Amino acid sequence: MKTTIVLRKVSIPFREPFRISNGAAARKDSVIVEIRRGEVSGFGEAGPLTGGAYSAETAESSWDRLEQKLIPFWMESEFAHPAEVGPALDTIPGEPFARAALEGASWDLVGRETALPLWRMFGSQSRPIESGVAIGIFDTLDELLERVDRYLRDGYRRTKIKIQPGWDVEPIRAIRERFGDIPLMVDANTAYTLDHLDTFQELDRFGLMMFEQPFPANALHELAELQRQVKTPLCADESAESQQSLEKMIELASVEIINIKVQRVGGLTNARRMYDRAHQAGLGIWLGTMPELGVASAQGLHLATLPGFNFPTDVEASERWYVDDIVDPLITLSEGGHIQIPDGPGMGYRVNAAKLEQYTVQRMEFSS
Repeated sequence: MKTTIVLRKVSIPFREPFRISNGAAARKDSVIVEIRRGEVSGFGEAGPLTGGAYSAETAESSWDRLEQKLIPFWMESEFAHPAEVGPALDTIPGEPFARAALEGASWDLVGRETALPLWRMFGSQSRPIESGVAIGIFDTLDELLERVDRYLRDGYRRTKIKIQPGWDVEPIRAIRERFGDIPLMVDANTAYTLDHLDTFQELDRFGLMMFEQPFPANALHELAELQRQVKTPLCADESAESQQSLEKMIELASVEIINIKVQRVGGLTNARRMYDRAHQAGLGIWLGTMPELGVASAQGLHLATLPGFNFPTDVEASERWYVDDIVDPLITLSEGGHIQIPDGPGMGYRVNAAKLEQYTVQRMEFSS
């Protein structure tokens, strides 16, 4: 049967620039992979933050790796099950976002061919997923408090605030004074060191759910030392980049919680393996996002149906992030602050062909 892979780069503006401690993004540039086999298509997405604000990977580097290495390798290979795709692609190191996109399209394709939703293929059960909001850094406390108020009224189940040195204790104090004992956490995106111990001991007074990634990714001993000095649980994000790093964190007791990002670890199969190990080790687990567009977000939601995911996801409503999205229906929030995965095969959500065409800025096709 003829197989065609279509590579598209799409660009959709954020509703407002998303600013974290190490950069900001105003547009979402993602690489969308479509695998067509007969009359069926499966989709995947590589969605690093524009300009390397979160990591070294970009939409351009993901495109290059897909074009030059991953897609030719996939076209020459035979896979009996999509769970075989991720380990095979891992033999071509680097660019985990690109590998996640091609693997995600493989899972979605087989799900649609076999009329199975991804959650069933993962051995899980469908359930509503709690959604939490991630709020960036602003110039003033008034702007921050307005956003917190807006998203609480939207129904999000927990609030995450991005912090950096000089924008940490005062924003959290202001939120607590204005909104009381709401579920609240902070995300430092590696901006601190142990020299900032006093800051985290001060933040420790506010009853936060967790401190997410206060130190650089490889500072696992330092994370363990901070965890011994504070009662608030530490959460690994940038540090949770591989099975090997997870094992080291478990050995050192560096953190109590792990944020699993499918794109960062190279795809759904790797993410599932990390989930299994973290769950076995008794860590708290939740599903993160870059944020991504609807394709990668939807596939992550299926993984988050597994029972060990016990904190709200960072996957939010499409309209919270972007002026538009390419999936039908749009990802939306229920009145109770949950995301309900639509019924249907594969990722459940459909890619809107007209919107995909509208936002495509680059296209390439491969056939076997």
